[in-house]
Amino acid sequence: MKGMVFLGAAILFEVFGSTMLKLSNGFTIVWPSVGAAIGFLATFTCLSFALKTIPLSIAYATWAGTGTVCTAVVGSLLFHESIDSLKAAGLLFTIAGIVILNSSQSKQQGKKQVFIKKTS
Repeated sequence: MKGMVFLGAAILFEVFGSTMLKLSNGFTIVWPSVGAAIGFLATFTCLSFALKTIPLSIAYATWAGTGTVCTAVVGSLLFHESIDSLKAAGLLFTIAGIVILNSSQSKQQGKKQVFIKKTS
């Protein structure tokens, strides 16, 4: 559960960072540039915490796919970027892929996960 909270936060920070990146106009506007840096630092920090309990393949695909869908929606709402039928279909396939990947994880819950531990 804690991993999913961190994953959700990582997704939100990624969308925030990407939005600030767009507003920074190629890092020529200071505050959105700072916001982008903070957003991306926060997203990778949260993602690293999520990876403590969520398998990499699930966490990364969920983070990247959900971030892509949310960023496309933000782009449409804030920047009036178009979402044509092909783009909408691609976003729907992305969502379907995330759902399928996460349903495969729920079947594997209860199985022991092996993590590499650093030895002293």
